[in-house]
Amino acid sequence: MSAAPNTTALTVFVALFALVTFLGFIASRWHRAKAAHISEWGLGGRGFGTLITWFLLGGDLYTAYTFIAVPAALFGQGAAGFFAVPYTIFVYPILFAVFPRLWSVARANGYVTAADFVRGRFGSGALALAIAVTGIVATMPYIALQLVGMEVVLGGLGIHGAWPLVIAFAILAAFTYTSGLRAPAIISIAKDLLIYITVIAAIVIIPSELGGYGKIFASVPPAKLLLGSPSAGNLGQGFGYATLALGSALALFLYPHAVTGLLSSASRKVVRRNAVILPAYSLALGLIALLGYIALAAGVKAMPPYGANGAVPALFLKMFPPWFVGVAFAAIAIGALVPAAIMSIASANLFTRNIYREYLHPKCSPANELQVARIASLVVTVGALFFIIGLPGAQKFAITLQLLGGIWIIQTLPAVLIGLYTRWLHPIALLAGWASGIVAGTAMAAANGFAGSIFALHLLGETVPCYAAVSSLLLNLAVTIVLSFVFNALSRGVRVDATSVGDYA
Repeated sequence: MSAAPNTTALTVFVALFALVTFLGFIASRWHRAKAAHISEWGLGGRGFGTLITWFLLGGDLYTAYTFIAVPAALFGQGAAGFFAVPYTIFVYPILFAVFPRLWSVARANGYVTAADFVRGRFGSGALALAIAVTGIVATMPYIALQLVGMEVVLGGLGIHGAWPLVIAFAILAAFTYTSGLRAPAIISIAKDLLIYITVIAAIVIIPSELGGYGKIFASVPPAKLLLGSPSAGNLGQGFGYATLALGSALALFLYPHAVTGLLSSASRKVVRRNAVILPAYSLALGLIALLGYIALAAGVKAMPPYGANGAVPALFLKMFPPWFVGVAFAAIAIGALVPAAIMSIASANLFTRNIYREYLHPKCSPANELQVARIASLVVTVGALFFIIGLPGAQKFAITLQLLGGIWIIQTLPAVLIGLYTRWLHPIALLAGWASGIVAGTAMAAANGFAGSIFALHLLGETVPCYAAVSSLLLNLAVTIVLSFVFNALSRGVRVDATSVGDYA
């Protein structure tokens, strides 16, 4: 990283950042809210069409994780980092088949969060509270990942210290408080334009200067090109890779920010159309992932204090003229700003709807609910700083932050996704299964020092490397199913839920 600020790059960066700041503030005037209501602030009035939803979900799901964390994984760990590509392919059939149903139920019943649906479906305040708390906690490391991305690019511009994160927090606070979800929806358009310009330039110009992709792959150490082979008594890296892809795909649209993006859509047709066209971002992700190998071929070194997370910024500093470095760094920073804003809004929705209104102030007015949500969005962002300051091991590879959140959020799958199709699962059994999965998944992450998400299970004499989210989810499902048999057998009569989903197939 540069020792002193790069004046040209910094000037371009600041100019582009000022532009999106302006867009964020004027977004409050776009389809101005008709009423002081949380669905207007937190879901954009539930009126986004196909194009805006595409940009919003793209900005929501393809983040600093894409530009910083995935290439850093390939740069530092090798081929295992490619799991991000198949998982973003697996996820869209799930989106197409399942989530239009959730949209319909939420629209018909005025639900703002997944915990709202669980509360209505199972009639259990405790289960809804567990879903809400899980969503908030699982989102914090994801917000922290965005803040890491901002910190890295600012470091690349020669700006170091804690104060850049304070600036990032201030910008997030301003956007979310004044404009709600409309701000990231508008900014995501500019963000995507900058990202595609940067990606096209990076995959065309840099390889041509390095002698082509053949030379790039030839210069990568063989150990980083292939996964480790299975051995006697060990299923090998391939199994861990597969579980990373599967677990990440199952978890992605359970995150509060993904649910918020979907529920802001104007119709279930918009959700299905986006399930078809969003894979265009997966193509970009695959190309961006290759930047980790390109950085190795260019001789970029892991530089303190950012380590592998600084690989892509260091590559751009080495290979691009200063003015384009400013463009590329602005794309990365804005790519962190947009999802961080959506995540803080989504977490605020959960707190306000499922904790504050449910337990602290059941008779609060819509205006009061909106004010609490705005304040909560600020508190959530501060909480995310814990995952940067308190978990230094997680910063070695920023992707660890996202995988940590996945271990927790996937435990909501039985109540949210399976609950869309059956009410046979008993709410007490779901709560017990959730608790089992949370404890087991957290214990496995802790055993790795919160610096890795693959935990080796020892089963029948075999060592099974497995993403902790998948193994803990299996435990969750086992406990839920067994206890549902027990509690349903002991129940008298048919348990009736508050929300019927039969009409929304």
